[in-house]
Amino acid sequence: MKNYFQTVQLKMLEGEQKISFDHSTIIEDSRQMTLVLKDLLEQLKKEVMIRGFKNEAEEIEFFKTMKPTILGKLLFYNKVFRIETARPTKGGALYKHYYEEKLEHLERYYKDAISKSKFYQYYRSGSTHKDCCFFIRGKIDITTGVKGFVFEADPGFSTYYDYKVSKIIECDLLYDYLILRLEEYSGYKSFSGKSFSELLQWVDSKNALIELLYGIYAVKSLGNSELGIKKLGIIFEHIFNIQLGDLHHAFHRMKYRTGDRCLYLTKMKKALERYMDDGFID
Repeated sequence: MKNYFQTVQLKMLEGEQKISFDHSTIIEDSRQMTLVLKDLLEQLKKEVMIRGFKNEAEEIEFFKTMKPTILGKLLFYNKVFRIETARPTKGGALYKHYYEEKLEHLERYYKDAISKSKFYQYYRSGSTHKDCCFFIRGKIDITTGVKGFVFEADPGFSTYYDYKVSKIIECDLLYDYLILRLEEYSGYKSFSGKSFSELLQWVDSKNALIELLYGIYAVKSLGNSELGIKKLGIIFEHIFNIQLGDLHHAFHRMKYRTGDRCLYLTKMKKALERYMDDGFID
């Protein structure tokens, strides 16, 4: 099952490489990714129904890690699609209020429905002693007051708690996404009238600029402790007149590149060395 899941995971990453979170394409991108992940989840289900699991350890790993990885992102991209198709025109106080409202709703949900639960504390702590109760099929105790969807879930492809893990993953991703949107608004407002777009324009790929951004962040070349990845991304967007989209997902894809994971930085190093060798030093 692990080998098959790796194949599915690669397909998921390939799908994510084809999308960005630019304002102009985000609705179509999230829709396409929802379709890709829905198809991958269906493939996983068929594999489980046909092959089953070799032992309990494999079943626990599948429902604790493998399935929620796909389902959690499916829930996330679907939520992004729903949010973006209902949002007001970009810019202005109404835009800001819309995302603030979504963030407040998410924070209330986290507080009331997730973070107070004993299962959430169990999962976040990395505990394993109850895995056989949470992630083995057919062990749902309906007398404990489970959510109603458990009665409609496929008992051959659900343990109830794998959905809970998926919701945690969805909420984590959605929180980062909403923060990004709000920081973009603040960034546009702060840089209003001070754009360098007429002077500088990035002509290489977005991934190249994101790689450079993370490189600068990783070596701690900038001393401001408050300047995190997202704020640094906003600055880069304004300096180079480009929309970088979701930095976290772009960097996640870079981590799983085969061969040289730092393609642009390697290219830059070689180009600079050639520049030095040719004697074109000012």
